[in-house]
Amino acid sequence: MKCIKSLMLGAALAASAIVPAWADQFIALPSYRVGPYAAGGSGFYGGVIDYFNLVNMNGGVNGVKISWEECETEYNPSRGVECYERLKTKNGGATMVEPLSTGIAYGVLDRLPQDKIPMTMLGYGRSDAANGKVFPYVFPLITSYWNQAAGMIKYLGDKSGGMDKLKGKKIVHLYHDSAFGKEPLPVLEALSKQHGFELIKIAVPPPGSEQQSQWLQIRQANPDYVILWGWGVMNSVAIKTAQRNGFPREKMLGVWWAGSEEDTVPAGDAAKGYSAMTFNTPGNYPVMDEIHKKLYDAGKGNLADRNRVGSVYHMRGVTAAILWVEAMRTAQDKFGKGKAVTGEQLRWGLEHLNVDEAREKAIGAFGMLPVVKTSCDDHEGSGAVKVQQWDGKKWNAITPNWVVGDKALTRKLLEDSSNAYAAEKKITPACAK
Repeated sequence: MKCIKSLMLGAALAASAIVPAWADQFIALPSYRVGPYAAGGSGFYGGVIDYFNLVNMNGGVNGVKISWEECETEYNPSRGVECYERLKTKNGGATMVEPLSTGIAYGVLDRLPQDKIPMTMLGYGRSDAANGKVFPYVFPLITSYWNQAAGMIKYLGDKSGGMDKLKGKKIVHLYHDSAFGKEPLPVLEALSKQHGFELIKIAVPPPGSEQQSQWLQIRQANPDYVILWGWGVMNSVAIKTAQRNGFPREKMLGVWWAGSEEDTVPAGDAAKGYSAMTFNTPGNYPVMDEIHKKLYDAGKGNLADRNRVGSVYHMRGVTAAILWVEAMRTAQDKFGKGKAVTGEQLRWGLEHLNVDEAREKAIGAFGMLPVVKTSCDDHEGSGAVKVQQWDGKKWNAITPNWVVGDKALTRKLLEDSSNAYAAEKKITPACAK
């Protein structure tokens, strides 16, 4: 009998020494590292995983390690939904998801409240999801497409000598013919009426490797500015085609998904002078130095090409992971330090983020991203953007301060749009507890 008890006790002690995977903070990453948009996906998710590994090497989040699993979507909405369904029940249940795709985000959006899994959409996706009373589990963190569009027009107005100088000008919206490309249209159309500029909309069928007919239209229109709302190969093709058609790159302004090294380097000399939006300030930061030293010097980095570390996409992934980890810390402060939080609790943490300048300095990312403070009313937390320009070798910020467009306009649009969605889906807008 003593022997049996001893064996049972030994088995129990052995079992208690095994930490189950779900004791970690499990994050679902429906990623894409192959296909036409592989450069963006591999850079972004590489940055995310590098920061996760750095946090884990430094002891985790109050001792809680972060775990994750990727599932290849190839940026395809149906595959993205399949990946979400596959990952959401892994390791005791996913506590957050980030698909980095407007199409995939739209595909899983209605499932999140039932599954109690928050989803971030860092600088993309459904802009009216900033209204947490209608979309409690969706977080378009830092800034949305609508606030980016408003920031673009603010910048172009300032560049023209004042917002009143936009009257009578022509601005082309050259866009990826998808939900992503069409997302800013409500803001651009409203600002066109408000400031009196002509908005010319020209769609490019994805992937965008052929644009001759579109640039013929641009030549005929002779616009003052071209907003390039592109993604993947479409961007370098647009920059090179602009050069062939004699359109100055200084008059082009890209969406932030058209503002990476993967967009400009393939375009060669044609990209020099081209500008794009960003919500990450290019440059060197202590957190990036730490990633180099602790991960890549030790052969533990996620990216095969070390030259991509600190690139736009990689730094954007690090930024995303910083905010997620801060949400984990915030949630633990309320629900108990030293243990993984649930999806519901992490949702609360995302809704109560306060990454101010002091916290950015502590992280080693001061100035790399704008301060972010979320609430039930504001799941975005900032709305600030910057403009960067390619000098032929690297990106440089050309707006020293963060730019904020007409937030009164974007707030009205998101209230109208989110309330219409709530009425359609029979949702009673309210703050989640």
